[in-house]
Amino acid sequence: MPVSTPLRRRTAIVTGGSRGIGLATARALLRAGSNVVLTSRRGEDAAKAASSLGEGALGFEAHVTDEDAAQACLEFTLTNFGSADILVNNAGTNPAWGPTMDQDHGRFAKTVDVNLWGPLLWTQVVWDGWMKDHGGVVVNMSSVGGLRPGPDLGVYHAAKAGLIHLTRHLALELAPAVRVNAVAPGVVRTRLAEALWKGREEDLASAVPLGRLAEPADVADVVTFLTSDASRWITGETLVVDGGESLRSPEVGAAS
Repeated sequence: MPVSTPLRRRTAIVTGGSRGIGLATARALLRAGSNVVLTSRRGEDAAKAASSLGEGALGFEAHVTDEDAAQACLEFTLTNFGSADILVNNAGTNPAWGPTMDQDHGRFAKTVDVNLWGPLLWTQVVWDGWMKDHGGVVVNMSSVGGLRPGPDLGVYHAAKAGLIHLTRHLALELAPAVRVNAVAPGVVRTRLAEALWKGREEDLASAVPLGRLAEPADVADVVTFLTSDASRWITGETLVVDGGESLRSPEVGAAS
């Protein structure tokens, strides 16, 4: 049976692609036929992740809030692969764990800069340098916490809620050349979300209708769908990927 390659001859940039959902997304896009450039704050991490994926994947050192690095990454992508058809704004952070009333400006600013400004910055760079003239697809990594509150994650959730609304604005502004959508995972078994799931896997899984916690690949496959022509009539949407957890719980404490 032939391998499906719906993204053949396309190139994707995945920010924060050295581990977790980002690395799983880079792997899924590569398997679907796309070339991939994945970024990380540490060049060695980006290179190691790309090497683990094999041919068609390259790593690039870039902090998500560094405009010069974003521009350099786009130029690197165009030089090596000739296009930048897909942007996955995956990089995220959450230094602001705890009650919202206990947060200071430094933690607030870092959370918003990485989770909200970063996706806008990279979209601007890729739009100006490629997609405006050639078209493309952007997928933003939000969270179910951007749709409803949960304990100890108020600043992170506010930033992810902003990203959902930004997704809608960008979908309007960049149409018809570019489609822009978001993914909102529930609790995923990643290092970023360890404080939510480690040591509690059975209890958390029992609250999920589909009976288990999400793995990074569960989210990556949805991102791949949203970047492919199978979703060609979808833009401005946020697709929840939580195994049905939010159907049961009025509160969601999630960080993908």
